[in-house]
Amino acid sequence: MILKGKIYKALILISLMLFTLSGCSFSSGQNIQTDTSVASAQDNEDTPEIPEVEEKGTVVILATGGTIAGSGEKGKETGYKSGELSVDALVEAVPELAEVANIEAIQVCNVNSDDITSEIWIELANMINEMSKNDNIAGFVITHGTDTMEETAYFLDMTVKTDKPVVLTGSMRPATAISADGPMNLYQAVCVAASEESKGKGVLVTFSDRIFSAREVKKISTYSVMAVSAGETGSIGIIRDNNVMFYEEPAKKHTLGTEFDVSKESKLPNAQILYFEVDADPGILEYAAAHSDGLVIAGAGAGEFSEEFIDVINKLEIPVVISSRIDDGIITQDAVLCENTVAANDLPAQKAVILLRLALMNKTTSQEELIRIFNMY
Repeated sequence: MILKGKIYKALILISLMLFTLSGCSFSSGQNIQTDTSVASAQDNEDTPEIPEVEEKGTVVILATGGTIAGSGEKGKETGYKSGELSVDALVEAVPELAEVANIEAIQVCNVNSDDITSEIWIELANMINEMSKNDNIAGFVITHGTDTMEETAYFLDMTVKTDKPVVLTGSMRPATAISADGPMNLYQAVCVAASEESKGKGVLVTFSDRIFSAREVKKISTYSVMAVSAGETGSIGIIRDNNVMFYEEPAKKHTLGTEFDVSKESKLPNAQILYFEVDADPGILEYAAAHSDGLVIAGAGAGEFSEEFIDVINKLEIPVVISSRIDDGIITQDAVLCENTVAANDLPAQKAVILLRLALMNKTTSQEELIRIFNMY
């Protein structure tokens, strides 16, 4: 029994020794592996580093001011001042932008959109046309006040010469309001500008999850965060998170397909909009005609007005385009009341006057050519 006990203890001792040796062997293997790894890194010190391929393109944000850059009493939606925050502050408020694209931010101006001018329009168009030649730039976002955003969008749609996305956005609430809508709109605009799906669709407007074409977009409310729409034609796409989904494409010619080049222009010819209402004084037509290169009449219904207006318009020698004060609908050439006028098709007055000014810039004044232009664009 004593012998068996000694043998049993000896076997246990041998087992412990073998386990210990096995552990040392495993530890030694780890050290060798680590040393090999270090040696490999040292061997590669003289090997030139291969730069990583940049998957994200650059989106250029061109800031012009507006409510999205507005600031006022904390929490309030009204009583703020537009164009108070810099483009850098707008970008810093949305750190998620860096996950979508490389961002380059440029402050073009910082004004209420009611103070936007055709000179600023031309500057924007020429900046985009020049910068779009850079292969690293994927697209552009323009932050803008909503009051005249549709006008800037349409002007750029007619004058930008690139198929890279150009996307306008803004907000209905200032940055200091509770639940400000600017950060989300900016994020979605960058998503659209960075998307390959947005190429070739002309200038776009992104607002409250929806994507609109520049030609059809319009402001429809003075306060709602859903203040931007497209009337009868509707939006052409939507955004959910960073997913950009298009369902329609603009049918009218735009961007690369237009005949309008502003690269050598500093300002546009002068044209005015006149609004017809009951008892409208026809004398305003004569005054405006004496101080303008062309006129747009926002008529009642399908572009109609009084007999007094007709008498004056028939005598005018400058181009006159007939639009409507109604939100939706079309005016056809065979329905105009004066034979010397041009139907605006379905363009509202504020866009019809832009197209007229661009046509006048090209020295286009004949009725036949103006009819062609308003049918084409």
